Amino acid sequence: MDTPLHTIAVVGLGTMGTGIAEVLARAGREVIGIDVSDAAARTAVVALEASTARAVQRERITEEERRNILARFRTFSDLQAAAEADLVIEVVPESYEAKQQVFRALDSIVRPEAIIATGTNALSVTRLAADSEHPERVLGLHFFNPAPAMKLVEVVSCVLTAPAAVEAVTALARELDKEPVAVGDRPGFVADGLLFGYLNQAAAMYESRYASREDIDAAMKLGCGLPMGPLALLDLIGIDTARTVLDAMYAESHDRLHAPAPILKQLSEAGLTGRKAGRGFYTYAATGTAEVVPDALTPQASAEAAGGREVRSVGVAGSGTMASGIAEVFAKAGYDVVLAARSPEKAEVAKARIGKSLARSVSKGRMTEEAREATLARIAPAGSLDAFADVDLAVEAVAEDLEIKQQLFAALDKICKQGAVLATTTSSLPVVACARATSRPQDVIGMHFFNPAPAMKLVEVVRTVLTADDVHATVREVTAKIKKHPVDCGDRAGFIVNALLFPYLNNAIKMVEEHYATLDDIDAAMKLGGGYPMGPFELLDVVGLDVSLAIEKVLHSEFRDPGLAPAPLLEHLVAAGCLGRKTGRGFREYARR
Repeated sequence: MDTPLHTIAVVGLGTMGTGIAEVLARAGREVIGIDVSDAAARTAVVALEASTARAVQRERITEEERRNILARFRTFSDLQAAAEADLVIEVVPESYEAKQQVFRALDSIVRPEAIIATGTNALSVTRLAADSEHPERVLGLHFFNPAPAMKLVEVVSCVLTAPAAVEAVTALARELDKEPVAVGDRPGFVADGLLFGYLNQAAAMYESRYASREDIDAAMKLGCGLPMGPLALLDLIGIDTARTVLDAMYAESHDRLHAPAPILKQLSEAGLTGRKAGRGFYTYAATGTAEVVPDALTPQASAEAAGGREVRSVGVAGSGTMASGIAEVFAKAGYDVVLAARSPEKAEVAKARIGKSLARSVSKGRMTEEAREATLARIAPAGSLDAFADVDLAVEAVAEDLEIKQQLFAALDKICKQGAVLATTTSSLPVVACARATSRPQDVIGMHFFNPAPAMKLVEVVRTVLTADDVHATVREVTAKIKKHPVDCGDRAGFIVNALLFPYLNNAIKMVEEHYATLDDIDAAMKLGGGYPMGPFELLDVVGLDVSLAIEKVLHSEFRDPGLAPAPLLEHLVAAGCLGRKTGRGFREYARR
C-alpha cells in the first residue's frame, strides 16, 4: 500500500465508470478500463475522445495532451487485465452478487498490496470486505455523477480497512483535484444518506397528490436555490437506483422516512425509470435526453377557471423585515400599499427600511431614482389596522404565533370591506385556524413569501378546504403581477418547502449526534455532492435554531412520525441560547458585530 497509485483499473464502463476513467487519465494515471461488454468499452473510448476534443476546442488542453490522455486509457473485456493495477475501482451494477463476483475474482488476480475500492453508494462496504481474502485493502470510493465535474469524493472505510489504504486513496483524490470526505460504512454515506431521504419524501408528497410534480420541483429550486427539483433529480439518477439505495437505507435505519415511497416501486417495475427510459415522473423527448415534453399530467390552463377579484390596493400588517419586504414588492409592482404597524413610529421605521432597500437597488443600477421615489410614494404608513378599511387584499406578516394571528384576523374581519381577500404569510401554522377566526373563511388564504421577499421568487399559495375559487384565482393572478412564481399546495404543516427541507436538516443534525461525520464534512458533502448553495449547518445557523426547532416541532406534531422528532442536539443548543448567527453562536461560532 506504500506503492504510488499510478496504474488504476476501472471495472464497469457505464456512465460512472467512464467518467472516473476520464478523471484518472486526465490526471496522468495509466487507466485499465474493463467491461464484459465490448460495446460499453467502445462507448467509453468514444466518450473520452469527444470530451477531450471539446477540451482542445475550448483551449483547456493541447492536442498533444489529448493524445497522451487517450493513450493512457486502454480497454479490456477480461478481468485478468487488472493484474498490474495498484488500485482497482469497481463500478458494476448495484447488487451484492455482481460486486462479490468481481471481488472474489480479483483476489486471485491482483497483487496482495493492491487496493480494491467499491463505488457503491448503497451497499455495505464491510460485507464486501469480509468476503475478500484481504479485507484490510478494501474500502469505498464514491464519486458523484458526472465524475469529471463533481468535486466530492466520499472515502468510505470500515472496521476491517487498513488506515494506510485510506491515506493512499485520500491522497489520490486530492491529486485528482477532488475534495475527499472521510466517512464510515452506512448506506448512503453522507451526501446520499441525506439526499435520498429528501427525494423519497418528495416522491411521497407527489404520490399523495398534495402538489403537482411541477410545483414541487419549482418550490425546491426557487425556495432553496437548488439546481434541480427532487422529482427531476430522481429521473436523472434513475428511479430504480433510488429505490435500491432507499431499500438499503431502510434495512439499516428502519426509519419510515427511508421506506421507499410505493410510487418508486410502481414506476421501477413498469420500466419507467427516468431519463434513461424516456419516462419517469416526467416524459422526455427521447431516452437519455433532458428535454421534457408535455404529457397527460402536464398542467393545462383551463378556460373554465374562476376569474379573480380586482385588486388595486394592498394592506400589509407588520413592521418586521418580512412585512417591509412584502410591502416593497407590492409597491414596486404598482400597487397602492398601506403598511400598518402597532404604532405610527414603527410604521415609519418600516417604510424607512424600504427606502434603504430601494436606495441599494438604485446604487446597483437596478432601478432609477425616479422609480424609487414613485415606489415610496405608493406606500402609506399607518399606526392601526383601521387603515385597511378600503384595501382589496390584506396580507399579515406578524409574529409566527397562532393566537396573535387569530386576533389579527378577527380584527381584519371587522375592519376590511366585504370582498377583500385576507392572506396570511405563515410558514407552518394552519391557515384554516386563521380563517375560522373570521366570519368569512372563504376569503382567507395562505400566501407564503420567502425571505428576503424582494429577492426570492417563490410564493406558496395555500388553499384551505374553505377557500373560495375566486380567492385562489385572485392570489395566483396577483402573485404573477408582482413577478413571483406561485405554487399551489394544501393547508398542512410545512407546505412544500419546509416539509421537505427541515427533515433533511434534522437528519444532518442526527449524523453529527451519532459522530458519523463532522459539521464541515457534511456541509462540504452537500454543497459539492448535491449542488446545495449552503450546507445544512450553514443554513440552520442563518435561519435560526429556535425557528428551525419550532418548525420541526410543528412537523412532528402534524405527521406524528418518529423520524420527524427534533434532534436532541438542536433542542439542547436552543435551550442554551445558541440560536445561530443572530446570537453569535449556533452550530458554529461567529464574530460579534
